[in-house]
Amino acid sequence: MKDIMPTGGQFTMMTLPYDALGETISKQTLSFHHGKHLKAYVDNLNKMLPGSGLEGLSLQDVVRHAQDGLFNNAGQVLNHTMYFEQFSTAPHAMGERMKTLLERDFGSVEAFQKEFEQKGATLFGSGWVWLSADKDGHLVITQQRNAENPVTDGLQTLLTFDVWEHAYYLDYQNRRADYLAALWQIVDWAVVENRL
Repeated sequence: MKDIMPTGGQFTMMTLPYDALGETISKQTLSFHHGKHLKAYVDNLNKMLPGSGLEGLSLQDVVRHAQDGLFNNAGQVLNHTMYFEQFSTAPHAMGERMKTLLERDFGSVEAFQKEFEQKGATLFGSGWVWLSADKDGHLVITQQRNAENPVTDGLQTLLTFDVWEHAYYLDYQNRRADYLAALWQIVDWAVVENRL
């Protein structure tokens, strides 16, 4: 993923290229999730950044070096930006390169999706499930709590599903597993593959 840089010392909120994602994520959920939750994280990050010693760094580097409240807000801005960017109302199908990598490291695309959903469904509390590449190019699935991001462990992040309740509760109530299974319909694999 290309580094996200501040403009004039401030990080800006990404503009969504959609206002709903069919039956998968409703307009109401997006209005709260993007319009209120992400906005609050961006606003808080921009308030906390001056005087932190991390001014002018990319968002990824702020996440790598920040602590406490600054880390939480920077992490949530990065995580949510990646989450919203990877979806589309007309998603591209998975390409051969990604299919080959998933088959190599998980046995099949279906086995990868099953493990990814299982790790998302079983993460206790709030957090994220991630597909990342390690330094040798092997794909790994990790569970990250709260605002954590695999970049702090030296991984290249490729795909993430948000398992904070605000991501799915209006549309799916307590059915986190149903939400996770539905997200595959809107993943734009061209975006994911461009992060490799």
